[in-house]
Amino acid sequence: MDDMTPAQRSRNMAHIRATDSKPEILLRKALWHRGIRYRKNWRKLTGCPDIVLTRQKIAIFVDGDFWHARGYQDRPGSQIDTNQSYWQKKLARNVERDREVNDQLTEQGWLVLRFWESDIKKDLDNVLAEILSYI
Repeated sequence: MDDMTPAQRSRNMAHIRATDSKPEILLRKALWHRGIRYRKNWRKLTGCPDIVLTRQKIAIFVDGDFWHARGYQDRPGSQIDTNQSYWQKKLARNVERDREVNDQLTEQGWLVLRFWESDIKKDLDNVLAEILSYI
């Protein structure tokens, strides 16, 4: 059972960021310090990528481990005990939308790179090396 009141849960969920998360900022700062210029949250592209390298046609997404079902992509929402039917549908749709966005951007000639937030936090150098290998 949920140990929060509906008002507390609503307030908690309202504070979850869609943009400018700590891993996004960390990656953007690292790219900027290496002289790589980008657009952030560019709405002209499908899926509004977190970082866009327009000259190289690279779209970079920073995916939250929970919201994009890391480790549970074949069965999203199974890691949650309460209100499983809601979360399974919600997280499955997020994973499906990620695939749709990848396909659309690839068809438009963009390279799509997706990184997990925990990978950015743990091993930023490898994430940067992968991005730089495509530039």
